Amino acid sequence: MSDPTPERIVEVRDVSKIYKQGEIEVHALNQVSLDLYQGGFSVLAGPSGSGKTTLLNLIGALDSPTKGTITVDGKRLDEVRERDLAELRLRRFGFVFQAYNLIPVLSAYENAEYVLVLQGVAPKERRERVMAILESVGLQGLENRRPHELSGGQQQRVAVARALAAKPSVVLADEPTANLDTTTGNELIDLMHELNRARNVSFVLSSHDPKVIDRADRVIRLCDGRIVSDSRDEDDKR
Repeated sequence: MSDPTPERIVEVRDVSKIYKQGEIEVHALNQVSLDLYQGGFSVLAGPSGSGKTTLLNLIGALDSPTKGTITVDGKRLDEVRERDLAELRLRRFGFVFQAYNLIPVLSAYENAEYVLVLQGVAPKERRERVMAILESVGLQGLENRRPHELSGGQQQRVAVARALAAKPSVVLADEPTANLDTTTGNELIDLMHELNRARNVSFVLSSHDPKVIDRADRVIRLCDGRIVSDSRDEDDKR
């Protein structure tokens, strides 16, 4: 008996993104189409300037395409009001940034709790969820430390905890290992894989690191703003 088809949660159709630099137009993305499915572990691979970060930002409704459409949970983002887009970002996506983007004056606990406060989660449930997720990312006992008291790897784990505490459908991670040494980077990818399997959360990472790309279940390669290969398509042809 074949496995059931996973739920499609994001559809990208013929998306282009053009930035203007003075009189010059920069085509960051050019007619990109892809689907993302629940529980996947995908990497957007390619050199700097290939469009990886731009595509992540568009999927996460942090930016809007110049052309084409993006649909999340059956809703076209260009037809959603800004207030509702903010709610979508808050509840459906978790974000992990290359530079961590932690709030310096808040502890690890408070950084992980922050999105739950925005969601209006009750204090008791917030504490239970934050303590559980901090333990799951290996930060038990470090709850009260502020970012400057943590290593780079620990700060990135706080960022992962913050992303997952809100129970998102998709975690978008932009070059999450770029500022980490090899061992710490490998440990972070191990952690993301564990959380992906345990929670059935979709992970979409951007990276040009071969060690990260080799660990992906699906590799979507970009070059000059276009998708040049997609391992899911290749698997479907076999």
